[in-house]
Amino acid sequence: MARRKPLFPPGSPWLPAVEYMLLGFGSLVMAASFNMFLQPNQIASGGVAGLSILVQHWFGIQPALTQWALNIPIFLLSLWVFGGKFGVRAAVGSLVFPLFVLLTSRLPPLTTNTLLASLYGGIGTGLGLGIVFRGRGSTGGLGLAAQIVHKLTGISLGICVAIFDGLVIVGAGITFTPEKALFALIGLFVMSKTIDIVQVGFRYSKVAFIISGETEAIRRAILYELDRGLTQLSGWGGYTQDERTVLMVVVAQNEVLKLKALVRAADPDAFVIISDTAEVLGEGFRRHG
Repeated sequence: MARRKPLFPPGSPWLPAVEYMLLGFGSLVMAASFNMFLQPNQIASGGVAGLSILVQHWFGIQPALTQWALNIPIFLLSLWVFGGKFGVRAAVGSLVFPLFVLLTSRLPPLTTNTLLASLYGGIGTGLGLGIVFRGRGSTGGLGLAAQIVHKLTGISLGICVAIFDGLVIVGAGITFTPEKALFALIGLFVMSKTIDIVQVGFRYSKVAFIISGETEAIRRAILYELDRGLTQLSGWGGYTQDERTVLMVVVAQNEVLKLKALVRAADPDAFVIISDTAEVLGEGFRRHG
């Protein structure tokens, strides 16, 4: 099988330009989703964007101005805490996303149904943020603030992100209605799942570990009947302390039944562990890049 090369391999002079284009396009998608779904329906699904919806309700300040007012000092604080780790992309994202929010602020809302707005707003925001991540970028905001708190306190990054987003959603429940907070949670959940899809796609694979006394027969069946590569690992029985070979193979979802049938035919008593794996890169699966 010929190995496909990435369109823009590492070191390509075009790669930085493509990544900045992804950062800009992703920010535009996020901003459009914010103005067409989230902001007009008062769905504050966490982050600086959600906080700007609350500030607009409290003080009438345009969301883009609030986002700039929060993003810029958070980014400067991150430079003090981390040095130049986040670099130019985080600075660009912190400025560009609010700019697109301002430029798309006249887009009409596409629905006044809060459930639809939370679903489509979550999809649009997740799609845009996933594109930004594909370009190795960041839009700054409370995600960056969570990393600062994690660095200074040692609290888990996931907990820090949950605390910041949770405070915004609780604020939405107090400012608007508890029902709006529940819709915000829906939007946040849909956003996270959409980011996963953009990052790893729909193609979920399975990884199987096989322990058997008929290792050679199973190995040949996987190589020549299933047409998949595999890795042989050295292992020892925890009780017997006997040395044994463990076969590791990654297969597509539609190949699992055939794999189990091949193993069962070679050794009905084989010990098989099959689990999900979100992303597999390499020959026979997705290319790197």
